[in-house]
Amino acid sequence: MRVLRRTLGTLLVLGAAVSCTAAHGDDAKPGGPRPAALAPYDRLLPAPASARAEGAGYAFGAGTVIRTGAGAAEEVRQVGELLAEQLRGPSGLPLPVVDGREGDGIRLLLDEGARELGAEGYRLRTTASGVTLTARTPAGLFRGGQTLRQLVPVRGTGDVPGGTVTDAPRFAYRGAMVDVARHFFPVEQVKRYVDQLAQYKINTLHVHLTDDQGWRIAIDSWPRLAEYGGGSEVGGGPGGHWTKEEYRDLVEYAARRYVDVVPEIDMPGHTNAAQASYAELNCDGKARERYTGVKVGFSSLCVGEERTYEFVDQVLGEIAELTPGKYLHIGGDEAHATPAADYATFMDRAQAVVARHGKTVVAWHQLAQGRPAPGAVIQYWGHDRTPAAEKAAVVAAAKAGHPVILSPADRAYLDMKYDTTTKPGLAWAGYVPVERSYSWDPGTYLAGAPESAVLGVEAPLWTETISERGDWELMAFPRVLGVAELGWSPAGALGWASYRERLAAQGPRLDAQDVNYHRAPDVPWS
Repeated sequence: MRVLRRTLGTLLVLGAAVSCTAAHGDDAKPGGPRPAALAPYDRLLPAPASARAEGAGYAFGAGTVIRTGAGAAEEVRQVGELLAEQLRGPSGLPLPVVDGREGDGIRLLLDEGARELGAEGYRLRTTASGVTLTARTPAGLFRGGQTLRQLVPVRGTGDVPGGTVTDAPRFAYRGAMVDVARHFFPVEQVKRYVDQLAQYKINTLHVHLTDDQGWRIAIDSWPRLAEYGGGSEVGGGPGGHWTKEEYRDLVEYAARRYVDVVPEIDMPGHTNAAQASYAELNCDGKARERYTGVKVGFSSLCVGEERTYEFVDQVLGEIAELTPGKYLHIGGDEAHATPAADYATFMDRAQAVVARHGKTVVAWHQLAQGRPAPGAVIQYWGHDRTPAAEKAAVVAAAKAGHPVILSPADRAYLDMKYDTTTKPGLAWAGYVPVERSYSWDPGTYLAGAPESAVLGVEAPLWTETISERGDWELMAFPRVLGVAELGWSPAGALGWASYRERLAAQGPRLDAQDVNYHRAPDVPWS
């Protein structure tokens, strides 16, 4: 896969887009003349590894069908059905999904021998007779379908331009996180976010399910966690929780869009909701009061009690059973109320529990200063002012073979304000305008860590100040699109001058999908 990434990264990437941007970059400033519209292949976001416009286009209209091939696997047909549903939305066309490969239309071709495309890569070829999507896996067909959606006119009918896209991701992990613990959100809102993310090739949804302010998932063996611990949130609202059935529904919904769900049960700190629900989780045997503020670092499970580890085993066991993906996140950050020696002891045992339930540990980067288990994934959330010792521990873990997910708070945290005028959000890591959130390279960001250790990137959205969909989307969009590109596109395609042009071209699509996004003043929105 590394060979494939290097090969695709050397291809000529969006040459027309680069030359177009260079020609009118100054004109794109606020108040300047409106730049010429980019050609369709130059507008694609994330930027593909290779895109070439050539030949006649395909007339996408009332007669278009989606062909999945004779005797196609059920999963391929499901990809076709979902693509039809997505394309019907703006077009209103019937778009039937049929067996067989011969004839005009959109053809989905599964070629298991196309190893050069990897696990998620695809080839999209458009001629006057139709669009052919080729991939080695159904996931690749789905990713290619999302590219096709950007080539179909926003109004839903018209020509798909002739040409070829050959594409595969730079990094395997391209994630977004949502915190439903500080403020509770129903599953339907999270599903909407999954759809928004998947169309830009994000493949992981990390869900922060528990914190001091609320416990959001039902646990049969500890029912008061959700029943009582879920009944609060920041500001004193009623909170809420998901049933197991609702969580399963979200996991299945995301899986159909080739998005893996990574659940997080934060420990040993950020646990006040659990400690309020069960007195036995506290060393003094007294239940805590429910908490509705925003401070961090004051709570801790009782590390010296064996009952604590029964709790960890039963909770993580139930979560693991509900989650088919390989990862289980156990938090581990801001455990200021847990002495360092106790923290290391606790994390040793918690990691062993995760392994016993057949999952791979993910934890925030504080784990690197403890004893990360073999194969444990480290998620870095530091920023420019993070102490050198913390960064050095992460680099050492990366060199020792631990994969690293990059979520620098002053680049990728979606709850950071854009500027002084942003109403929701926080600014403890500084203001993060759209250009800053995009202008970094995951492969070189953490000095001393080899790019081969970077599993990918993730954009977290914490919700201390976010309680409704409009603010959620305002803070996430458009910055999450930049993180999606940083995770997918080859390093040679990255650059603010061209990116802002392609981002501006997404405006009409975001408008058509009723997404409440921040219209950054340095982006020449269409």
